[in-house]
Amino acid sequence: MLSRIKDLAAELAPRLIEIRRHIHSHPELSGEEFQTAAFVAGVLSSNGIHVQENVGKTGVIGELEGSGDDQRILAIRTDMDALPIQELAPLDYASRNQGIMHACGHDVHTTVGLGTAMILSKLSQELSGKIRFIFQPAEEIAQGASWMVADGAMNNVDSILGIHVFPSIAAGSVGIRYGALTAAADDLEIIITGESGHGARPHQAIDAIWIAAQVITTLQQAISRTQNPLHPVVLSIGKITGGRAPNIIADSVRLQGTVRSLHPDSSKELPGWIENIVKNVCDTYGAKYQIDYRQGVPSVQNDLALTQIIQSAAEEAWGGDRVEILPEPSLGGEDFSMYLEKAPGSMFRLGVGFTDREVNHPLHHPKFEVDESAIITGVVTFAYAAYKYWELKSDTTATLAPVAVNS
Repeated sequence: MLSRIKDLAAELAPRLIEIRRHIHSHPELSGEEFQTAAFVAGVLSSNGIHVQENVGKTGVIGELEGSGDDQRILAIRTDMDALPIQELAPLDYASRNQGIMHACGHDVHTTVGLGTAMILSKLSQELSGKIRFIFQPAEEIAQGASWMVADGAMNNVDSILGIHVFPSIAAGSVGIRYGALTAAADDLEIIITGESGHGARPHQAIDAIWIAAQVITTLQQAISRTQNPLHPVVLSIGKITGGRAPNIIADSVRLQGTVRSLHPDSSKELPGWIENIVKNVCDTYGAKYQIDYRQGVPSVQNDLALTQIIQSAAEEAWGGDRVEILPEPSLGGEDFSMYLEKAPGSMFRLGVGFTDREVNHPLHHPKFEVDESAIITGVVTFAYAAYKYWELKSDTTATLAPVAVNS
């Protein structure tokens, strides 16, 4: 089966490069993926895959029936949206849409998803169960997965697999991570309210700027002494708004930031922990406060058995030297975690770095590029992992890849 998948992938390679470059040239922002969705639906339909459009607003679902009588459904999820970034990479197929760019590799994700669907559609007689291809909008604003779930994308799904490009490892390689892959990503807004006064007489006012500075400093110091150091937490205030003039004590300051954590227990405790610190500082100096803590997507926690399947598939396909066990998670957010509230799943990292370059620009960089040879690596890994999923699920004596857990 692996050799058949590889042969089909080699035949499809030129077409997949065309698809990726088309999508890259026509990026669309979150929730506006109308042309991308139509293109995806067209490719799926032309390969005999049943298509459902307008799922989760602009999302697409493709259903592929296997030949067996196993009722379980394996989902494969990829995302389609781009970022509000002006592309600076010197490419012939650079973005044609001003100020919009596929700087996070979702054009590659979509292409890999389509390539996987195209290959498995030719091998459907070898599949014991059903594959559901989920092409999701609006991952960059961490809402698309919730939209898809609300519209039934995970109904009856038993397991789900995902992919994300990773420029830090070379194209042709696959990154495997056991346990936590990404962080919970929450939004924080704090409004400190004091009393205005003359800048020369601060004792007659309640200085909201100074108190806001105390809040920021106390929060950062408290993390190192009141949070479990084995459960990482990052709190970053990225925007401060306040004040009216240089010689007027500010009566109001707005702090806006992000909070990242890896462990569910920490994520649950953080809103109360933050409010307690803000309250104590404000009470000390006579200020009032308001807090808006918006819990976003939870941490992606890769399922052990499914991660083993991906690792095993990648090692058989490419050799152990091209499969890297990632020792650390990312503190970035990924709404793939919303699907994991409905079924177990695992996401792997697809290396897209150029081996002949000194610098591989990171995700979200205006000069971000990918080595397109990685597309075939992703397609073969996905397709073979899907096949192995059914084989291993139906064979309780099958041997999985050795576990290498780094939490």
